[in-house]
Amino acid sequence: MTPDLLEQGAQRIQERTAAVKAGKSNTESGGRSANNSRVATPGEVDITHGRILYLEDVSVSFDGFKAINKLSLDIAPGELRCVIGPNGAGKTTMMDIITGKTRPDEGTVFFGSTIDLLRHKEAEIAQLGIGRKFQKPTVFEHLTVFENLELALKTNKGVKASLFFRLDSLQSDRLADILVTIHLADSVNRMAGNLSHGQKQWLEIGMLLMQDPKLLLLDEPVAGMTDEETARTAELFLTLKGKHSLMVVEHDMGFIRTISEIVTVLCDGSVLAQGSLDQVQNDERVIEVYLGR
Repeated sequence: MTPDLLEQGAQRIQERTAAVKAGKSNTESGGRSANNSRVATPGEVDITHGRILYLEDVSVSFDGFKAINKLSLDIAPGELRCVIGPNGAGKTTMMDIITGKTRPDEGTVFFGSTIDLLRHKEAEIAQLGIGRKFQKPTVFEHLTVFENLELALKTNKGVKASLFFRLDSLQSDRLADILVTIHLADSVNRMAGNLSHGQKQWLEIGMLLMQDPKLLLLDEPVAGMTDEETARTAELFLTLKGKHSLMVVEHDMGFIRTISEIVTVLCDGSVLAQGSLDQVQNDERVIEVYLGR
């Protein structure tokens, strides 16, 4: 992520934070209509308008049930956004739509200002720079931590290329940096299957980072973790904030309080409330449908 992107992201977050404090949080994609006329350039993420992701009036139904209903939200470059809501609120479906797993019936989903995600398949969206981590860690348990990270590199995966592949100095340095970031520098030669649940979660996040994503979608990342692992995961996410944009779906309110600036509450497939954690926790609508249960 370039200094210009980080600067724009920081400015966008400052503006959002000021709006939240003033009680003027906007859930309608900043009030700007989606621009469908711009042409997407492969590999380019245009953050001219100060956002890396936005959804506008997105809806999708399954067998008559409206899982997502006129959903609109946006995320700034470098922002760490927390998303909460009761079961069935549409959190997973929203991430499915962003990553191309589910196609909405209507609405707009853009990555930056020029990349229409609805025109791309899952694999293409991953290549564009959107990484997703599911709740259950998915690592190669019969390989070492090092080998898992090495496999995750953006390289030619052909048979011949794989046989003769060797890390260059830049790749080696990147891998070493990520090992430190994910708290696994002392476990580089351990088999992934021998790691604790929390360590496997960190390894999978490291595998995503090896692909240099611009946006990370993280689904209940601290579920099943010990208190110590949860605290270290909070440190990890705060380290990633600013370098990457993150959307974190989680139920652990203590964890959210540690990492959040802006919290979006989903209910019945749309945004119910948005603001600081204190603001949404004191919102009567949120208390009724989620926190009060």
